[in-house]
Amino acid sequence: MAWEHNTATAFLGFLLVCVFSVNGGTEAPKPECDDLHNTTWLEYRQGAKLQVQYLLLTRHNTNCANLFTPDSLNETHSTTDFNTSLPTKVLIHGFRALGSKPSWVSALAQALLRVEDANVLVVDWIYSASFAYNRVVENYKEIAIEISVMINHLRNHGSTLESFHFIGVSLGAHVAGFVGTLFEGKLGRITGLDPAGPLFKGKDVYDRLDPSDALFVEAIHTDSDYFGISIPVGHVDFFLNGGMDQTGCARSRFASILIYFPVYGYVICDHMRALHVYISALNGTCTLMGFPCSNYDNFLAGNCCDCQTTFDGTCPQIGLLKNSGLTVHPLPNQQKVYLLTTSTPPFCAHHILVEVQVSPLGKSAELEVSLRTIGGLETTNSFKLHTKENVYRRVFGHPEVLCRVDSIRLKSTGVRVFRQGDMHVVSVCISEFPFKKDRKPLCVTNINLNRGVSWTHEFVQLCVRVSETDTSHSCVRNTQ
Repeated sequence: MAWEHNTATAFLGFLLVCVFSVNGGTEAPKPECDDLHNTTWLEYRQGAKLQVQYLLLTRHNTNCANLFTPDSLNETHSTTDFNTSLPTKVLIHGFRALGSKPSWVSALAQALLRVEDANVLVVDWIYSASFAYNRVVENYKEIAIEISVMINHLRNHGSTLESFHFIGVSLGAHVAGFVGTLFEGKLGRITGLDPAGPLFKGKDVYDRLDPSDALFVEAIHTDSDYFGISIPVGHVDFFLNGGMDQTGCARSRFASILIYFPVYGYVICDHMRALHVYISALNGTCTLMGFPCSNYDNFLAGNCCDCQTTFDGTCPQIGLLKNSGLTVHPLPNQQKVYLLTTSTPPFCAHHILVEVQVSPLGKSAELEVSLRTIGGLETTNSFKLHTKENVYRRVFGHPEVLCRVDSIRLKSTGVRVFRQGDMHVVSVCISEFPFKKDRKPLCVTNINLNRGVSWTHEFVQLCVRVSETDTSHSCVRNTQ
């Protein structure tokens, strides 16, 4: 027994030596990370006082948020990583129906810090943002006032108003807007990610986000028919897929009433798409560019394929470019821009204009057009043809660049009674926009289509990278 005890002791000692050798003798304690709060229904019913706290993330602690108070800057040996010489990103969540903390904060903060060395301040007002939407709307300005006090403290330590970039999600966008109002529009930038619509659409500009709230205000709209606002609220407003009904999101006829109940989970897919697209844009996988147009139907009809008239040729982009990349002066006011996206990250869609010319029709008809890439990705749209028109245009949102489209398929789907089936297609041309002088449309001519029968034409193409620093491509192709 003594031998067994001595053997066990020796083995334990050996393990300790190994552990201490690997860790350099002692292991430094891991820093404690702070997090946003959850709010329970009981806490809400008890009516605790207004609770707002701030979490700080920087490039020194991208994965471990620290509780931040302006008073920490007053300490002689301050341990805060807040740097008043750097720009500051202020993240403001919106309504929290279930009282739970948002899951997207870390992803957004890390995406921002990858692009820019900055202070990222997360505003935690979950208690005041929970359970009853109408009550939250009544009190959201109090949160804005609390934030403005914190901003003034930071200004006293060297931060400038121009260095603040507020990013507000849903109701958080209007909180950011009122902070901007309190500072008379001198904040550097406000980004509204699908600003909340219920109880805000008819509000005066003093009570909601508008272009006067910062030197530059932008908004991304993805759910303007339910939870998001349908009117433009910034200098530039990006309406993704028309601003509603995002690809890949389920539809529900109960969505309009679910905002007041804790059972709306999957219905907010459209609403949260703005956030996910913004994070994807920050990660820089591709360019998400908007095109100015009077409305979505005109955009889809191919009537708004450049930015020459409105923005002097430079199209606004989602991301952190100054003024979304615009150089025009003065800045536009409540300018709607449209773009298409795909259903999954990185959500990038290349805008391809399809123009079809048909011989005169005796009856109305339908024409299905599909574009297929080398890798098998396919995008399909239908054209409704009439007897009074011969030329039809439509914008496709394709996940690949035009020079990777290797085939086009046409099909006359007019199989219903009193629909024309057989037709003659004079020409079908496809081109990617914004247009460039060295890129000519890809056209096929003289096509006879029979009712319900598919016709396919294959292209021989080669994508060539323009340069090592430019992600765009030129095409070498043969229509055969």
